[in-house]
Amino acid sequence: MAVLATAVGSPLLLNAGIAAAQDSASNAELLQLLKQQAELIKKLEQRLATLEGQQPASPTAATTATATADETIGDAQSQQAAGPAPDNATGNATDKSMQVRAAIADTQQGLLEAQLAQLSALGNAGGGNGGGGSGNLRWRGAPVFRSADGYFTFKPRGRLSLDWSGTDGSRFDARNIYGTEATDLRLGAEGTIGKLGYKLDVTFADNAAGVREAYLSYDTTLFGLPTEYYLGNRLRDRSIEGSGMLAREPFMERNAVAAVGAAYNGYFGLGGYVRTFGNNWHLGASITGDGVDNEGTASDSITYSIRGHVNPIKARQGFVHLGSWYYYETLGDDVATINNAPRIGQSFNDNLRVSSGAIADPTRDEAWGYEVGGVFRNFWSFGEYTKRRIDSDSIDVVERTATSISAGWLITGEKPGFSTRSGIWGSTRVLSPVTSGGWGAWEIAVRFDRYDFRDAPNGGDGRSDTVGLNWYINDWSRLMFNYVNWTTDNRVGSYRGFDAGNSFGFRAQVVF
Repeated sequence: MAVLATAVGSPLLLNAGIAAAQDSASNAELLQLLKQQAELIKKLEQRLATLEGQQPASPTAATTATATADETIGDAQSQQAAGPAPDNATGNATDKSMQVRAAIADTQQGLLEAQLAQLSALGNAGGGNGGGGSGNLRWRGAPVFRSADGYFTFKPRGRLSLDWSGTDGSRFDARNIYGTEATDLRLGAEGTIGKLGYKLDVTFADNAAGVREAYLSYDTTLFGLPTEYYLGNRLRDRSIEGSGMLAREPFMERNAVAAVGAAYNGYFGLGGYVRTFGNNWHLGASITGDGVDNEGTASDSITYSIRGHVNPIKARQGFVHLGSWYYYETLGDDVATINNAPRIGQSFNDNLRVSSGAIADPTRDEAWGYEVGGVFRNFWSFGEYTKRRIDSDSIDVVERTATSISAGWLITGEKPGFSTRSGIWGSTRVLSPVTSGGWGAWEIAVRFDRYDFRDAPNGGDGRSDTVGLNWYINDWSRLMFNYVNWTTDNRVGSYRGFDAGNSFGFRAQVVF
């Protein structure tokens, strides 16, 4: 009877174990529980075999001892249909054997059903509207696949930005154009393998595929501080709007400081990066060559860069941001001239640019910049300045400068999505998403950009004043409107002399 009591009681132990596994929601704990129950069943079967070996031999007992569990249960059902067993020792032993084996079969069936229920619960734990879940699938704007122990993760990435823009008021008809454009079409993935991370983004804008970010990363500590190492192609840590994703920034185009202060080989570079973080500061450095699209016909231009920021005031209501950056670039032999002419309207209109004047025979390129600003509740404001110096064998050192001041107000009360950890723009968390029946988040933003290239013999200057209205549908999608009033005074090119006009831009965007 002890064997029978143990077998019958084991489903109760199973239920308690499954409850504990559901509380922890861990596949590893569930596997351990299954192993324990299997061991319990094995011991019960051994005790049953011992019990049966102590009974008088009979054809019925011999058959019971050697039959499978399913056959034994079938024999027991046939015996019950035929009537009660004989009232003798052999009959009592056989009846007891049947009861114990039936109890073991019930335990096995209960174990299987509990296992299926638990796996089903784990598989359904990650759904919902963007967060949580204790299973192998979570949602963070996109599905995040995770191994049971969290060692492996995988998240698909994507970005879609569709624009309509137009310009009028220019005295040059070629500048007064309207059109549509897919400014950003990207697919990619990111994930982790333990402390090792990876990311790959491929763009399909302008009907051409190209790699944007493609790197490996490693998270560790350096002198007790969180530190990240990167190896691959990614954005350099340079200025507020030059270091982060354009899709997270408050305006449709990057500011003047990001455009004028860019190195010859652009925003991205293939090389090594390191960033370390404190409670209210960060410091990043990199050594990079050209991007992944280098044709390999000449040596890379090598860029050495550093950027840091600090929050001297950091409180619940907001923070103050102070930052600075510098880079030095040794130019490759294939760099014959430097001539960047940044756009000041919308990306669709390539005719609307400020001419900087070409610098022939450059030998060295360096730039530095300063950042100041902060956030208070649902208001934000930032200012940036940069100066770029280009050495040349043909002329003296040429300087280019740019200034940008911006401010914004989230009318619906959201906190501005600016990262105090990295000193760049991040995601804005919408309090009442439209997709959940709310109003979304509404933001008004203004920006004043100044471009000054007049230190060069043929350099021009320009300004742009932007008013933006952003409607955040949820944390991953928004509609944007930008109005830009601009002037240019170019000394070379097709659009010489003073010119002024207005540009408008609308954007529909989804980022995950």
